[in-house]
Amino acid sequence: MITDCIIYLLMGFRPHYYRILAVIGVLSNLAAIVTLSRGRCGLSKGVTCYLLAMAVADLLFVIFNIIPKVIYFYYKPPVCNIIKTMSYVSVASSVWLTVAFTLEVAVVSLLSLFTNVPWYFTYKSYICWVSLDFIFSRMWQAFDWGHRVLTPVVPFLLILLLNVVTIRHILMASVARRRLRCQRNREEKDDQEMKNRRRSIILLFTLSASFILLWMTHVVILAVESISMQYFVMTPSYVVGQLVGIMLQSFSSCTNMFIYAITQRKFREEVKNVVKYPFRPILNFCRS
Repeated sequence: MITDCIIYLLMGFRPHYYRILAVIGVLSNLAAIVTLSRGRCGLSKGVTCYLLAMAVADLLFVIFNIIPKVIYFYYKPPVCNIIKTMSYVSVASSVWLTVAFTLEVAVVSLLSLFTNVPWYFTYKSYICWVSLDFIFSRMWQAFDWGHRVLTPVVPFLLILLLNVVTIRHILMASVARRRLRCQRNREEKDDQEMKNRRRSIILLFTLSASFILLWMTHVVILAVESISMQYFVMTPSYVVGQLVGIMLQSFSSCTNMFIYAITQRKFREEVKNVVKYPFRPILNFCRS
């Protein structure tokens, strides 16, 4: 009974949640894209390109996953096929770009596109429902199972592994730098390079922790489905978990800009400049 009440409350809250999320997601990711494109955040070109790609992927996630839940429109093939395919592409790009601190952004984006193109052919019904071939065909079931493993089970493991390797490399390089500076008798209290490395570790930890926490429920639900091979489990506890998991997963597309703002002082300053820019002519006119 309590579970049924929770489901009822979640179903009533979902439309308002996605409306708010759509507005926040579009505005925050556009602000991040504009701010990073200016190249004045004190970040290297590689890191800037990486964060810019993540912002674009998150914006596509909002456009193809969240906004269709807000705008109830009767989609027909091929429009719904394109929307569904791009939704999977945007999810894969967003997930794998979180892993790709040490990988090439273009490679990740292309792989996310090509590995999700088959989703276009799963919606053949006139009213844009999943085709029966997808439900009963072993080939499509294998593709679906592989998709669940690649996005986001494997990224979870890679994020943990790459975080350990990257942070170990940064710490070893920092120790070597301190020893070298001591040998040259140039030890200073304020080492800008060390500060940048600490900020990099904090940014890496925060992005990874945010991704893992917000995707955890969804990953557990996918694992249950994949292990039991039951795609239409409708127990109340399962429905609650599925609803909450998808809502948290969607929320992850709106968090990165705020993470950058919290961990990067120059990024905060640039965001303020970007927000103030459209109003500068009005302020200058008033002052004159």
